[in-house]
Amino acid sequence: MSERDPAAARFAVIQIMRLLGVAFVVCGILIANGTYPLPSWLGYILIAVGLADTFIVPKVLARKWRTPK
Repeated sequence: MSERDPAAARFAVIQIMRLLGVAFVVCGILIANGTYPLPSWLGYILIAVGLADTFIVPKVLARKWRTPK
């Protein structure tokens, strides 16, 4: 049996986080524009969380999982 590469799994997690962040931003924009009958403040929160998931979380995970020197 071949063992799974932990770097491939970590890369997949980082990409999924970026994709979820973009999905949060899109849903937040739809809620903030009134497309869905939800409070607009919820849309703004989703936008903020989505932007953090897209830009900040992948960098933090990459730094945490970096190979020690």
